[in-house]
Amino acid sequence: MTILITGASGQYGRSATDKLIAAGHARELVLLTRKPDKLADRTATGCQVRYGDFDHPASLAAAMQGIDTMLLISGTRVGKRVAQHKAAIDAAAAAGVRHIIYTSVVGISPDNPAIVVRDHGPTEELIKASGCAWTMLRDQHYADAMIVNMGPNLIRSGQWLTSTAGGREALVWREDCVDCAVAVLTGSGHQGKTYNITGPELLNFADVARMLTEVTGHEVKLIETTDAGMYAMFDAMGIPREPVDDQVVAGIPWNSNDMVTFEASIRGGHFAVLSNDVEHLTGRKPRSVRQLIELHAAMLQAAKSA
Repeated sequence: MTILITGASGQYGRSATDKLIAAGHARELVLLTRKPDKLADRTATGCQVRYGDFDHPASLAAAMQGIDTMLLISGTRVGKRVAQHKAAIDAAAAAGVRHIIYTSVVGISPDNPAIVVRDHGPTEELIKASGCAWTMLRDQHYADAMIVNMGPNLIRSGQWLTSTAGGREALVWREDCVDCAVAVLTGSGHQGKTYNITGPELLNFADVARMLTEVTGHEVKLIETTDAGMYAMFDAMGIPREPVDDQVVAGIPWNSNDMVTFEASIRGGHFAVLSNDVEHLTGRKPRSVRQLIELHAAMLQAAKSA
């Protein structure tokens, strides 16, 4: 079986590749990237590295040749990804790829205001219409995004501005999401299945702020605001409203349209999804937000004096 991983130079793609290599699947792996130089080291392990760019569909035809299964890792251009994903799906179907595994999002529904849903919902429909077998991995909000990316800023300022109004979600470790993808890639019986990949408990941001305070010893105070207040904060930080490829500001790689509508979705209860699919797929329970904070406690504590 040959497995193609899109976005293989990103965090999710690198982690999935590492785990598959460790499990003895290196020679089955084809790694797709816009920047092959970033993955030059992977060829020494037995992986193939192929150039492919979702924005240049012609580049994908050759990249998909000889592939049995594709792990389609969603792109980073939040709110602008459907055309990119369609290019990959069309190329896969034309090349005879048999199975597409897609990293989607929980809470897909017509009334969910989060712009990520406008990317993922239509992409799921394109995959189902492609003629390929499919598996949807609907990932919950990454705990890493809150703790590792935003955590240092929260510790430094002592304040956490939010418009979620107590809405809850089951934050999940990115690595737990990757482990689920690897289980599907190397297992059987997953075709036609949709899995909700969530953490072990529903939390609101006040819960997370309290954990940050308890573990680091530095108070993080939650402050509720409006969507307009959130935009003002992100504008002041220099975070773009629209997606910009490869741009990271203050450790945050997103755009504010994404984050503000995501918080509105949490506020409306659209992401209050909890499942046991991590345990079903991996044989172990998902790890908690508190465990992630404890793992990164030294980094977070150091941020106070940085």
